[in-house]
Amino acid sequence: MITIREAREADIPALLAIYNHVILHTTAVYTYEAQTLEARAAWYRDKLAAGYPVVVAEEGGQVIGFSSYGPFRAWPAYKYTIENSVYVAEGQRGKGVGKLLIQPLIDSARAKGYHAIIAGIDSSNDASLRLHASFGFVEVAHFREVGYKFGRWLDLTFLELLLETPLQPSEG
Repeated sequence: MITIREAREADIPALLAIYNHVILHTTAVYTYEAQTLEARAAWYRDKLAAGYPVVVAEEGGQVIGFSSYGPFRAWPAYKYTIENSVYVAEGQRGKGVGKLLIQPLIDSARAKGYHAIIAGIDSSNDASLRLHASFGFVEVAHFREVGYKFGRWLDLTFLELLLETPLQPSEG
């Protein structure tokens, strides 16, 4: 049985293993070098300090996936927009783990008054594109050949989910 819960400091090595596998073997992350444990621990602490969720999927005592969100862009007017991330361990993909990890992010974003969730997905990642579409995300941009990894040019698709905004947002 898969359990969804908030990540804990003790999960950081598992988060690192999943993320580094994604970096080294997929185009889901447009970077080349594996992260260090210190870098992933700093990422985790920064997420918590900023009030952003880090959610894990656990099965049989093992973390098999995680999700989070963070700022979309640094300028103040983007404060109601976030960008999500979902990563599932090798061997666990295609089993519905990603689906279990997205809903808590949407619920958190809605509760915190965010208006838009952006998902930047490698255009060849059909599974992730379908996953996000199943939650109502729609394609809003397709950037051609903006990344280069594994000896080929990569296209990036932006999907967006608009949330009801309960109050008039402020500019301050």
